[in-house]
Amino acid sequence: MIMQSLFQYFNTRLHFISDAARRYEHLHEFFVGRSHSSKDVSKSEKPVIAVKSFRPQKQLVWLITGTSTGFGRRLVRSALQRGDCVIATVRSLDADLDDEPLPEEFEKNLRRIQLDVTEGEECLKAKVDEAAAIWGRIDVLVNNAGQGLVGLSEEGGSSLYRRTFNVNVFGLIDMTTVTLPWIRESQGCIVNVGSRSAWKTELVGVGPYSASKAAVHAFTETLATELAQFNVRVLLVAPGAFRTEGIHSRPFFQDRPIAAYDNVRETTAQRFASITGTQKGDPVRAMELVVDIVRGEGTAEHKPWPSHLILGDDAIADVKAKSSKLMATLEKWESTGRAVSFDSSPVRSRSAS
Repeated sequence: MIMQSLFQYFNTRLHFISDAARRYEHLHEFFVGRSHSSKDVSKSEKPVIAVKSFRPQKQLVWLITGTSTGFGRRLVRSALQRGDCVIATVRSLDADLDDEPLPEEFEKNLRRIQLDVTEGEECLKAKVDEAAAIWGRIDVLVNNAGQGLVGLSEEGGSSLYRRTFNVNVFGLIDMTTVTLPWIRESQGCIVNVGSRSAWKTELVGVGPYSASKAAVHAFTETLATELAQFNVRVLLVAPGAFRTEGIHSRPFFQDRPIAAYDNVRETTAQRFASITGTQKGDPVRAMELVVDIVRGEGTAEHKPWPSHLILGDDAIADVKAKSSKLMATLEKWESTGRAVSFDSSPVRSRSAS
């Protein structure tokens, strides 16, 4: 009698669970879409879950810094071509936004404002709030403004590093914090432009620039974690060498020469000067990809939001090389590195054996 009652109980629960599963599948298909293709799934096959990518159903409002040259200039045009609105910041309104005149239909969706990311939070907040009032919101912030100061660490000293960090790091952080209330309200996204130089640090002369971009990378990764609760997406773009008016157009720092560095300084300065115009990266294609990701369309359609976007063959190779180097070092020193806790066994040296 007891066994029969248990059988009836479990049989009833099984039907309940099966019915609930069918209802869930129906609701899942209604709100999200089918989790697998319409063909029959054999017993050996597992259903493939479709990843829902972010695809805006409205015209986006972009706020892009550093748009007079480089990636910023190309990104403005790419976003306008998708029908979005762009607030483009420049340090001087006398700067030409584009070599080619924009079509008339683009002009109505473009506003240019004077803004220097080093002006400080109070001033930047006033300008950003004024910019947000143009279309009533900001959906995308792109922190593109930056400068590529190169020079030897001892000759440049902390002053060269501070000049670089003031723009590339603190200016970026200020722009982020003053714009975030608008981004949280729109549940939009933030795009921070880093660099492969955060991984490719073993080059003479790139110390200030590499260090600043490494700071941007760390800040961006932490920011993404903090903003996930608000459904705000954060993207770190790390480009390699692209044919823009960027880091290699800056003169090598030589204001405080130290005789011991004369040979390496001259060689390095010549190397940097020879790079301009030889970069393989196409900045237009790069920015088209960024717009694809932000809008969830084109090459990014049906793909998950990436935390990092590594752009260029050289950048991809540098990230892999750095990762391999770190893993090789870790494997050689792992046991030694673990033997430092209170409850670990001491590592015996060869001389003690």
